[in-house]
Amino acid sequence: MGRQQHTSICLNIVLLLYLMVCFVLCPVSGITVSSPAEVHSVRGDAVSLTCTFTSTSRATSHMSVDWSYRPQTGGPPQAFFHFSALVFLPRDGQFNGRVKWLGSPARGEASIQLLNASLSDNGTYTCSVRNPPDVHGFPTSQTVLTVTPKVLAVHFSDVAVILAFILLPSAIITLALLGRMCCPPKDKSQAQGYQSPIEVTPGEEPGLKQIHSKEKNMTCCHIYLLIYKNHNTALYLMDHSNYGSRYQR
Repeated sequence: MGRQQHTSICLNIVLLLYLMVCFVLCPVSGITVSSPAEVHSVRGDAVSLTCTFTSTSRATSHMSVDWSYRPQTGGPPQAFFHFSALVFLPRDGQFNGRVKWLGSPARGEASIQLLNASLSDNGTYTCSVRNPPDVHGFPTSQTVLTVTPKVLAVHFSDVAVILAFILLPSAIITLALLGRMCCPPKDKSQAQGYQSPIEVTPGEEPGLKQIHSKEKNMTCCHIYLLIYKNHNTALYLMDHSNYGSRYQR
């Protein structure tokens, strides 16, 4: 009797050790969900919230994905997306019509896309995946989304357009005006009807009429010498006429 009890105790000890080894070397299967810690986006853009999972069991129709949102100001999480063989999109709230399913359970994808991101979307997004019989592990993962206002930036192409449509026409107009000032058009009809302020009327000294036939680009020195020469000629003619009248008397 004593030997049988001793044998039974030894068998129990061996069975207990065997169970302990099985639990240590063969852990219970579980699921692992992962996602980026932070995601940055610009207001108005479409932002992808990535979520992947690994499971020792094949994804079946019992697998489910849930997304929840907690505002940046705090408060309890708000569930807004659910997948379980079918996609259940939000029908009200701030995410209504703005969520797109990007997941593929067969490839371990449970991602979504948020359309037309706004500043009110800033907060923490939690992805939860359940795939029975994997009931242990890390079935959730969180991502902090930061949406910033869009900054207007001037690119080199914009500067080139501004130079082409503003500075280039201005330069052309300036060159045209300078050319017109330096080289005025020679119109014969205008030249014949033009009368210089220093031109004399008919009946005065004929010598001064030569100024009108000269080119308009004469310098001040040339005009002064011409006037001086004509003035001396007029004085000579006046003296000669006076001398002739005296001689006749």
